[in-house]
Amino acid sequence: MPYTAQISRVNPACILLLVDQSKSMANPFAGIGTRSKAEVVADAVNRLIQNLVLRSAKAGGVRDYFHVGLIGYGRDVRAGLGGNLLSNPFVPISKLGDEPLRIENRTRLAPDGHGGVVEKTIKFPIWYDPEAGGSTPMCEAFDYATEAARKFTEKYPNSFPPIGMNLTDGKPTDGDPAGKAWLFRMVSPDDGNALLFNLLMSVTPLPATYFPASVDQLTDPYAQALFRMSSELPPKLCTAAQAEGFAIREGARGVVINADPIALVRFLDIGTRVTPGGGV
Repeated sequence: MPYTAQISRVNPACILLLVDQSKSMANPFAGIGTRSKAEVVADAVNRLIQNLVLRSAKAGGVRDYFHVGLIGYGRDVRAGLGGNLLSNPFVPISKLGDEPLRIENRTRLAPDGHGGVVEKTIKFPIWYDPEAGGSTPMCEAFDYATEAARKFTEKYPNSFPPIGMNLTDGKPTDGDPAGKAWLFRMVSPDDGNALLFNLLMSVTPLPATYFPASVDQLTDPYAQALFRMSSELPPKLCTAAQAEGFAIREGARGVVINADPIALVRFLDIGTRVTPGGGV
């Protein structure tokens, strides 16, 4: 069966984030606070990387179970986590663990043990800073993502299929991305086709639609297009979504429409819920 490859240092999984950095990302989520979408995305990306580092930590250090890449698209299209070429944006998770850009002190509320809450200071590693400006060259970003995924699978043909996650708040300005998305999904190591998931950030203050199983659940034509571009959730990720309380129907796709900040964090967590094993 596809999507069952064991993740190890010999056969790592790759996670590729495509992040909209257009000027509209400077706007806040509809009806939710004043923080920009770009800032919220940056926090979610940094939290995701921190979680992957923790999941890869074993006795003796962080093992390279994951290679993570980010392609930002806005004023231009470029690698955003330290990968030196768009055709190879991936960075081993051990290197990311060892080399954050900086570590910030953040505050959060935590239970005080007496029924109340108290502010606590935590260390928050930063690998990616928010950006917002320019247009939305999503098609070009997909071209680079496909090339990068192909090169990765040529090097690791027995790996879990590449996972691409496209985070955007609007339509592309350089054409129809449907064909580009299909080419990414056709990248195919031995364990199955690459997975592509899409998240459309909130433009109206309405509840998010998570993981629909039919295009009929969506009324907006662009939301329907993103549904068709997205992969079906494989069994491991269906299980992860169900564990988070989602009623996953057969044929559910990895797409979230009208996402707010909470939806963004949950989407990244569920979309990357693949587990290392074997200790290799």
